[in-house]
Amino acid sequence: MTHLLSRPVTPENPGPLDLAALSDAELAQLLDDPEHGDEARTALVARYQGLVRNSAHQYQLPAQHYEDLVQVGYVGLMKAINNFDPTVRQELKPYAHSCVTGEIKRFFRDKRWLIRVSRTDQELYLNARKAHAELANELNATPTDEQVAARLNVTAAALRHAYQAHEAFAPDSLDAPVSSSDERDASDLLGVDDAALDITVEMDSLRLHWDELPDPQQQILLMRFYGNMTQAQVADKLGCSQMHVSRLQARALAFLRQRLTAD
Repeated sequence: MTHLLSRPVTPENPGPLDLAALSDAELAQLLDDPEHGDEARTALVARYQGLVRNSAHQYQLPAQHYEDLVQVGYVGLMKAINNFDPTVRQELKPYAHSCVTGEIKRFFRDKRWLIRVSRTDQELYLNARKAHAELANELNATPTDEQVAARLNVTAAALRHAYQAHEAFAPDSLDAPVSSSDERDASDLLGVDDAALDITVEMDSLRLHWDELPDPQQQILLMRFYGNMTQAQVADKLGCSQMHVSRLQARALAFLRQRLTAD
């Protein structure tokens, strides 16, 4: 819609002003005008709203996330408008594009990820998407991870790590159905009984009788079953024969077995 404003009448500006016909620099000069500043700012936003939406469209996200990016892009556009200096450049577009894309990237880096991912992986993923598209166009075929990694001068393992890290951006809900033909929630298919729970109960029972063992037998059991040492290694450590270690180990295990069975 065309906005008509009245300039102060001067020999240079004798009549009404058409905002849509003004250049970026001319609109910027009106931003601090108490009477016309808001309308000049609105005119600049309307002029570059297409730039904001195009910048948001570059990211292939579900529809519900697209409007979030658009709103973030508008924040970048407003920063560009408020900081625009027409004495440096006459056109706002290059500066606005830089501010809008920068704000969107900052949003991805700092706020959008549900799980914190390193900036290195985030940037590698974005670069990989661009390289993948370029290679697909050049090769007329889908490039492999190795080809994309070579184009970016990184290892294929690092590239796959970045792909995996990107899955943290928008993980599936545990309450979502498995598929259109399976109404069970994803959470119903996750998790198994933890065998370590039974061991925990047994270890707690063992703890009650541990101090009843003599110190040498405690040392032998710790070195054998937690240090993964052989009887010969234990014997060298304690300065005794392997046969002596074997006898003390058997005696300690028999004692604990008897105590646990009685309990």
